[in-house]
Amino acid sequence: MNITFLGTSSGAPTRQRNVSATAIHPETGRGWVLVDCGEATQHQLQRTRLSPLKLKAILITHIHGDHCYGLPGLLASCQLNGRTEPLVLVGPASVWAYLQAVIKHTELRIEYPLEFVEVSSQLALELDECGVTATRLSHRVECWAYRLDERQVPTGLDTERLQREGVPPSPVYGRLQKGERVTLDDGRELNGEDYAVPAYAARSLVVGGDNDRPDLLAGACEGVHALVHEATYTEPVLQKVGPEPQHSSALRVAQFAQSQSIPALILTHFSPRYRKVPRRSGDASLEDLRSEALSQYQGDLFLAEDFDTFCIGRDGRVQRLEP
Repeated sequence: MNITFLGTSSGAPTRQRNVSATAIHPETGRGWVLVDCGEATQHQLQRTRLSPLKLKAILITHIHGDHCYGLPGLLASCQLNGRTEPLVLVGPASVWAYLQAVIKHTELRIEYPLEFVEVSSQLALELDECGVTATRLSHRVECWAYRLDERQVPTGLDTERLQREGVPPSPVYGRLQKGERVTLDDGRELNGEDYAVPAYAARSLVVGGDNDRPDLLAGACEGVHALVHEATYTEPVLQKVGPEPQHSSALRVAQFAQSQSIPALILTHFSPRYRKVPRRSGDASLEDLRSEALSQYQGDLFLAEDFDTFCIGRDGRVQRLEP
């Protein structure tokens, strides 16, 4: 399971960062899922190997423009490029109302099947690649996080059970692996399906929208391999800004991830004030966010950059892939 960041800035784009969009795509196959679609997301996609024609679903966390202004353009380009496959759009009702207004006033034509699913805490979307559920967050408008659980886990053979039952390694293992029925020399009959086990634990992650209460994700994060969450500010800046924007600091997200023993934390949605390379001494830096998070969190910590791809391996570990 791979995660590619198409935009990691909060509110407005910068020269190095576009606004929010995150792609979830499998190790094999070309189908993928998009979480949020900020302005110019389709431009960002042109710098990746992800094809809009293979996009299976778009999950919008909330109606704020830095998370959905790119939606009409992406859908229009899919139409212009000859898309015929159905596309699922999940989000608050306000997202569908916004899209319908754009369609009406710009004469946008979408002829491929576009299914809108209004998000709720009862969401149970089953895609070929993953299952999707949702958790309500705390923000100025209705906002959600999405949990994605891998569905297509290949099966392996329970060799430990076979050896416990006195069946040593032999060509029989290969036949059982194929699901065949086998009669042993001692007369026992074995059904390969009875010895099929997942080759590895299904991978899962949570991608959150804007949220000033990470603790709301406690249930959704149970057993996940990674959490993707906004860290718009450092805690001192958040205290100066005040509670009205309803965003999180790196400190608060890291404290939550540590309390839940989440193995990997990927921070994103950084205020434009935080620069990768500060212009002057004392300017706000992304390292301020990193240092604050590391003071609270002992797992694998990453600060996402545009076009970063992270892989959740079959062993459950998260790694940043080389470009």
